[in-house]
Amino acid sequence: MGSPIVVMGVSGSGKSTVGAALAQRLRVPFADADDFHPPANIAKMTAGHPLDDDDRRPWLESIGDWLAEHSGGGVMSCSALKRTYRDQLRRHCPQVEFLHLEGTPDVIGRRQASRPGHFMPASLLKSQFDTLEPLGPDEHGVAVDVDQGIDAIVENYLASTRQEH
Repeated sequence: MGSPIVVMGVSGSGKSTVGAALAQRLRVPFADADDFHPPANIAKMTAGHPLDDDDRRPWLESIGDWLAEHSGGGVMSCSALKRTYRDQLRRHCPQVEFLHLEGTPDVIGRRQASRPGHFMPASLLKSQFDTLEPLGPDEHGVAVDVDQGIDAIVENYLASTRQEH
C-alpha cells in the first residue's frame, strides 16, 4: 500500500469518477469529499453562493481525519483548490499525495453541463477557477489533463508516480 491520494480540481473536472477508478485500480477505499459537507454548505452552494474559508474549515477537518485513518492507502476526491486547504489536509496526513485534474474552462464547462442534478451550479465555475492555486513544486503531486478518457488519466497518473499496478 502507498500514501493516500487526493484527486483534486475544480467542480466538473471528474474528481469522483477518476477517484473511484483509481481506488478500484489500487484496491483501496474511496471516499467523495462531497459526502463530508454539512447540510448548510450544500444549501449555500445549491443557492449559487460559493463557500468561504470558514465554511470549508470543518469540512476539511473531516476529510483530513479520513485521510489520517487511511494513511496506508485510500483515495479521496476533494477540490482542494487552495494551498492553505491542502496544507490543512497535510496537517492530518503529511504523506498525502495529490492528483490535480487540469482542464480549460471550456472543457470543464462541457463536463459540468453533462451532470444534471449536481448541487454545484455551473454558474460557480468561474469562482472555482479564480480560487484554484495549482500544486506548488514542493507539493507531492501530479497534474494530469482531463481531456482524455478515465483509464488514460489513471494510467498517466500511475506512470508518473510509479505506483504499483
